Amino acid sequence: MNSAVSLALATLVAFVSQTSGAASPRPAEPQPVLEVTSNLTLDPGRAYGAIVIKKSGVTIDGQGAWLVGPGGPKTSAYKGTALTSDGFSDVHIRNLNAKGWETGLSARNGSGWTIERCDFSDNFHDPDFGWGENGKRGGIVLERVHKSRILHNKANRVWDACSLTDCHENQIEANDFSHTSNTCLKLWGSSRNTIRGNTLSHGIRIKPGEVHARDSTSVLIETGSNDNRFLNNDCTHGGDGIFIRVLNGWCSTGNVFEGNDCSYANNNGFECWAPRNVFVRNKANYCSYGFWLGGSDSTRLIENEASHNGQPGGNHNSPHLPGKGHAGIVFMFGSSSHTLARGNNCYDNNGAGIALVGDLDSNGKKWKAYHWVLEQNTLTGNRWGIYARHADWIVAAGNRYDHNAIKDVFLDGDVSRFSESSDAGEGGAEPPRPVLEGPGSVRVGAAGAWDASGSRDPRGLALRFTWDAGEGKLRAGARFEQAFDRVGLHRIGLNVSNGVFTEPAWRDVYAIREQRELGTEGTPQDWSIEDYEGGVRSSRQTSRAVFRSDAVEHLVGRSALGVRIDPYSGSRVLLTFPADRQARWPLAGKTRLCFWLRSRNADVTGWQGGPYVMIHGTDKSRCLLEPAPGRVPLRESPHSESRERWSYYEIPLAGDARWKREGTLPAAASAISLGFDSWGAPGLLLWIDGLALE
Repeated sequence: MNSAVSLALATLVAFVSQTSGAASPRPAEPQPVLEVTSNLTLDPGRAYGAIVIKKSGVTIDGQGAWLVGPGGPKTSAYKGTALTSDGFSDVHIRNLNAKGWETGLSARNGSGWTIERCDFSDNFHDPDFGWGENGKRGGIVLERVHKSRILHNKANRVWDACSLTDCHENQIEANDFSHTSNTCLKLWGSSRNTIRGNTLSHGIRIKPGEVHARDSTSVLIETGSNDNRFLNNDCTHGGDGIFIRVLNGWCSTGNVFEGNDCSYANNNGFECWAPRNVFVRNKANYCSYGFWLGGSDSTRLIENEASHNGQPGGNHNSPHLPGKGHAGIVFMFGSSSHTLARGNNCYDNNGAGIALVGDLDSNGKKWKAYHWVLEQNTLTGNRWGIYARHADWIVAAGNRYDHNAIKDVFLDGDVSRFSESSDAGEGGAEPPRPVLEGPGSVRVGAAGAWDASGSRDPRGLALRFTWDAGEGKLRAGARFEQAFDRVGLHRIGLNVSNGVFTEPAWRDVYAIREQRELGTEGTPQDWSIEDYEGGVRSSRQTSRAVFRSDAVEHLVGRSALGVRIDPYSGSRVLLTFPADRQARWPLAGKTRLCFWLRSRNADVTGWQGGPYVMIHGTDKSRCLLEPAPGRVPLRESPHSESRERWSYYEIPLAGDARWKREGTLPAAASAISLGFDSWGAPGLLLWIDGLALE
């Protein structure tokens, strides 16, 4: 037998051995597709081909029967879907097994499903794939499936064990979705789901000696996956344990993670780049970092364990603290305003117990780690208990330090308003409950008022209030007034203390200027959309837009212009006002175009370019203003909060180092176009407000 044949046989034997966790008959020839319109019970003694559900309200009891696909030792052999449904609800699938397919179960556009005690292991699996996306496939793939239950299933040795896209209010409990080559569980635009008691371990794709595991992770959460609850899941031994990714700027917020174990991750037990998530009593031990959090404003970390991370004998990738240090909990390379870390245990980390770091590239000028409360944490056996750099207004109280090798608290430059008290206070107290009332926007120069007098203490203790509006001066009292002298976002921070615990609260306030708006106040019918390719109008207009007045999401006047672009061509689009190009706006004395913009782009990598401005002259000329080479302002939010909400643009009509002008500015404008360009072609959502020439 020659070596090539021997190798082929060895590969085939290895594949059969890997996929034979349970006995499964293999059909002698391909089986016909079975269309289901009524309840169905399968024969466990025979093998089946694909099943397509054609009616709502049906039950399939597999009784342990197998749907066997064409899969083999090569990934290209995995084709087709074992069980498919599109548009049907109240379907119940039990005791069914499927292997050898590209996807075990694909369901779209339904609700009220039950998927219980099924095995979708050994479908498409690609541990050798490199970086990037490789499709939605593997075990269970659900799209727009709501209020359903996924219980006691298995999906091992697949690409994604369970993938949810735009799926809401589902229960995912007691499943074994472990040992995958991409993710054990993936949420994309999926909200208000409960994920409880699952085995989501060994979500990792890595070669011996490789460092970063190619973004594989046990759990991946992205693109507006909000208000989910993750309870008591095993997410150990992943590339990351739980990864909240924000590549496209669309944050996932309001998620609660409680009692999950994300230890032994190659990189980070928890990695999060989104704000307003809560982490309670989780474990993140023996990783490179326990918690890596950046761009994670308004995060709460309570009673978590993050120990033994970054040790030379274990996982220790990407050392970023001094002396090639790591951390149990680190906020770095992204903002961290209004953060609470209470009662966390950080032992024996090769670096910091807790690290808070502002912007290193600008030496803290762009943003700092701002408005933190660090209290009653146990920080033992690290290099430093707390490490801070480029940080401001940090309140530390009641933390316990022991046997930290270099320093308990290391303020490594540009740290202001750091205070610490060793007194943990009297026992029996509970954290106060702050209530902050007041506006989210004010006019430039006009004082706004904010009130925390509705705050309460559970045990009736007296409360102290401390305010800051980024001016370097702390103020006391239950009420706060402030005027802002520039247009843009301003942060107001509040600490409410009962003498034992301090609770941070905040309000992000937009200072606006009222002015004559061009097309963003009550005239959606006068806008148009055009596709552009190579700088010229496309001969094929494939993008379509719906323009409307939005009286809810707005800043200036009574409404904003809301735009939904769907379908979208994937190239540059121009939104033009007025559509008939019959305006007569004199430009003498005008120096800049101003507007507020909010956007949602579901493409995985987000914006390719923009915004662009085209000024159409009454003399038929055109003047283009676009970002200078290398800049994509839509990806460079001036504040972390702008990813979710509003960004303010002032574009000089003459151009400058940041904005390149092509063409001569006309004496008068007949129309103005705003342009946008994404890397991909999912639909776009835009809100534009306060468009004005100044």
